[in-house]
Order: sequence, then structure tokens, then C-alpha cells
Amino acid sequence: MKLKIGFLTAGGIAPCLSSSICALISEYNKIENVDFEFIGYLNGYRGLLTNNKINIPNNFNSEALYSFGGSFLGNSRVKLTNIKDCEDKGYIEKGQNPLEVAANQLKNDNIDILHTIGGDDTNTTAGDLVGFLFNNNYKLRVIGMPKTIDNDVFPINQTLGAVTAAEQTKLFFENIVNENTTSTRQLIIHEVMGRNCGWLTAYSAFLYQESLKYKVFIPEIFIDKVKWGIHGIYIPELDYDFKKEFIRLRKIMDKYDCVNIFFSEGAGLNEIISDMKSNKKDIKYDAFGHVRLDEINPGKWFSNIFKKELNADKVLVQKSGYFARSAKPNKEDLKLIKDSASLAVKCAIKGNKSGVIGLKDQLELIDFSFIKGGKPFDYNVEWFKKLTEEINHIG
Repeated sequence: MKLKIGFLTAGGIAPCLSSSICALISEYNKIENVDFEFIGYLNGYRGLLTNNKINIPNNFNSEALYSFGGSFLGNSRVKLTNIKDCEDKGYIEKGQNPLEVAANQLKNDNIDILHTIGGDDTNTTAGDLVGFLFNNNYKLRVIGMPKTIDNDVFPINQTLGAVTAAEQTKLFFENIVNENTTSTRQLIIHEVMGRNCGWLTAYSAFLYQESLKYKVFIPEIFIDKVKWGIHGIYIPELDYDFKKEFIRLRKIMDKYDCVNIFFSEGAGLNEIISDMKSNKKDIKYDAFGHVRLDEINPGKWFSNIFKKELNADKVLVQKSGYFARSAKPNKEDLKLIKDSASLAVKCAIKGNKSGVIGLKDQLELIDFSFIKGGKPFDYNVEWFKKLTEEINHIG
């Protein structure tokens, strides 16, 4: 028996992409009496549309992939139902249907199983592709694996790479916070990725604040726990009375000569967009209709307001997103990746349905129709309530 397996990774990178491919290949190689051939489409759906692919040997040192972040296949943001975008970028000829082009490429390559590793955009696009294949009588199973450091995919409780990203975000701030010694009245804004969901901001802040319990401080020479702690945390899910916040933070600045803030890039985004529109500034969007946050620079926009209100002498805005999402997976993520890959291969070989392997109460195959982005962070979880209480009582 011979089966041809295709892989593609798409969207932004996360600490799970290369490792997921490694884990999937390892699971396939455990199956006896089947000859597997592996193909990787380069740069996600772009490679599928442009026939840009590589053969992946099934006898290479795959274990080494676990020590690398990113994706050796490369990524892109391509929506197969956005015909104009695909045409404008030269991925298809004018008049072609991207779904048909992608489906025909899979047919020509004789792919039996396709693994899509990405976030909600990647896997909802995979769902569109599955529907097209089904309607055109081409039986091919598509089994997705959910990655996103934002942890914001419905109905999944924990996405691949998210825990590692939180750990790395916390590590990033452990160094950046020492910048509070460079100036009087120092304001540090730690901008964390999270367009619609504040989970990464919240959980990395929690991990950082917990780590302070095991650090020895020397208050008699101004190395004080409060000075090294978090003084404000802002996420998209909550509304804030910034007038009150400015009063509270100004007291901290007056007393400790610094203020440290964790700021989700999606917090206050509506205010920024409204301001940009009123000033007739160009707002750029990606293929999925999302505002390109990297070009808006939310942390910088808010830093101007905070600087004035807190009478800061110096402001430092630092983004941890690229640092965090580029990491290799930690032990907790590796276990989830390997467990997910094991179920993915079982569903691919023995099942007859396509979908996404996701962790709800347990790992299961979730139909593509249930996958969507923008899942908010549940800010009523006990650890976050304790964190915000601790922060709000500083002063």
C-alpha cells in the first residue's frame, strides 16, 4: 500500500510548526506495510497555488526538528476565496478560481492526505478547500492542527505553541524590566501580540509576576520587588477607566520612579482606528480583512498618551511578539504536539472525515465548520483575577 502525504504551514509562525511536521512523520513511520511519500508545499497555500513544493525524505534526522522554531516550509497569508488578492499577487491567472487551482494541484500530485498547520484563517481556508473537493468528487482527507500564540481559536481550549510563547514572553520581559534603571521616571510598555484575545498578555504577565516570588530583592539599594513588578495590564476584552488608571499609575511613578505595563496590541484598537480615520490616514488590511497591526504600532500610539499623563522622563516600548513566536516548543507544548500528531494520523488513516485536531476537554477531531477565530480570553479565571487584584493594590 502506498500513500502520499502533503504538508503546509500558513499564517504567522509559532513554536510548533516544524515540530508538528516532525511528529506527524514520526507517527506515519510507525505504521507497517505502508509506503509513505511526503511532500511539503512551500510558503503555505501560496506554494499549493504555484506548484512550489519539495519532497521530504522519511529517513532524515527528524528528531532534530524539535530543536527549531519557525517552519522549514515557510509561511504566507493566502485566502483561497479571496480571488482578487490571489490575482494581484500573481498566484493565479486572471479568471482562475484559487480553490480549483489548489484542488487540481492536489489531484496532479496524487495527494491522499493533506495536513494544514496554522491558525483559524489557515484552517477555515482548509475547510473551504475540503468543501470544494467534496463537491467535485475528489476524496482527500484534510487534517488540520491548530497553531496560534494568541490561543484564540473556537472551540479549542489550548492551541499549539501558545504556552511556549507565554513562557518566552515572560523571559523577554525579565530582561527588559531592568531598563527601569536607565532613567528617572521610566515608563516601560511591553507590547504583546493579541489582536482580539488577551490570553497571551494575561498568561505571560501571570508567569512573570509568579517568578518574582522566587527572586531575591535588595530594597535598601532600590532593588525593590514592586519596582520590578507589573503595574498595569491591558487586554482587548476589558474596558478601562483610564482617568482613574492615570491617577493610580502616577502615584506609582512618583513613589517608585518607574511604571511597567503589559499591553496587548489589540487593546484600544478601535480608538486607534477611529483616530486614524479622522486624520484620513491609510489603514492597511491583509488578505483576510484584518488590520495590519505591525504597521499601526498600537504600543507607540498609546505611549504618547501615557507619557504625558504620567509625566514620564523616558518611555521604552518593546515588542516581544517576534521573539516569542520564533521559539522552539517547550516540554508542555511538545507533549501536546506529539499527542495531537498521534490522533491526527489515526484519523487520517482510519477515519473518513476531515477536520482539526483540537484540545477541548480532550483531544478530538473537530469539523472545520466549527473553527473560527476571535475567541476571547476568559478574564474571570481565578489566576487572572488574583493577578489583577495584586496589580491594582500597588501604590
